[in-house]
Amino acid sequence: MEFIKEEIEDMSDPEPSRIKHEDTEEQIDQMEVTEQRKKLNNVKKHCDLQTQGTKAKKLHSCSQCGKSFSRLNSFKLHQKTHDEVKDHVCCDCGKSFTRADYLKLHRRIHTGERPYKCSVCYKSFARSGHLKEHERVHTGEKPYHCTECEKSFRDSSSLKDHLHVHSGEKPFNCDQCGTKFILSKYLKSHMIVHSDEKPYVCSLCGKSFPRLNTFKLHQKTHNGVKVHVCCDCGKSFTRAAYLKRHQSIHTGEKPYKCSYCDKSFARSGHLKVHERVHTGEKPYYCTECEKSFKHLSSLHAHMKKCFM
Repeated sequence: MEFIKEEIEDMSDPEPSRIKHEDTEEQIDQMEVTEQRKKLNNVKKHCDLQTQGTKAKKLHSCSQCGKSFSRLNSFKLHQKTHDEVKDHVCCDCGKSFTRADYLKLHRRIHTGERPYKCSVCYKSFARSGHLKEHERVHTGEKPYHCTECEKSFRDSSSLKDHLHVHSGEKPFNCDQCGTKFILSKYLKSHMIVHSDEKPYVCSLCGKSFPRLNTFKLHQKTHNGVKVHVCCDCGKSFTRAAYLKRHQSIHTGEKPYKCSYCDKSFARSGHLKVHERVHTGEKPYYCTECEKSFKHLSSLHAHMKKCFM
């Protein structure tokens, strides 16, 4: 009997807690799965709410371009860009605008109102953007950078003009001789060549000039102010630029290179004259017979023959 009892005892599970333990782990795993499902459901609900909220925020859709707006007034203003409804009219000049704030800004042309004042020099401006650009004169800030040469500029228009230097584009054409320029101000300055206008007259010798800077330089010839002296030969000049140009005689430097051939020049003017050999440009016209010439001296010589 004792032997049978011992054998029955030996057949019992030596680890009576194992089954219970395994059941507990399975329950824990099941609880974790349930918890993960709950979290996933919560995330999905949150995403659905956000999507619904985004859709709800942009209720007004433009039928012409598909843009959508959350506010009715923004939507109506946008529609005017398609319809070109300009119902805000200036009572002074009759010009019309799509928005009241555009009209208000325009009205400052007539009223002279300049509400944006510089805190440094007290200059005032009609637009806040113009004030911001002006303030860079004082701060030295140049936020517009050229990716080609790393030069920087105070405003985007200056950068845009500068980029023509790299592209070689000359969008401004002279309708008189066809000469092309990078900037509109260069074309404007060039147009004086084709006119007889010389508004700047020297009171000492009566000589007249088309440009103010040329007139001022001429006046220095009367004053005899030559403060820029060459250290190699002692020759003096009225301007630092003239001295620098003169010094190329001593150094042999010729920084101005022809883009068509291998020739180089000490002066930019000499390069410009030389390049006309390649381009065929003849910017100097005779007013009597309409002949054209590459050089001003050739025109003068021709004019003497015409009037003899």
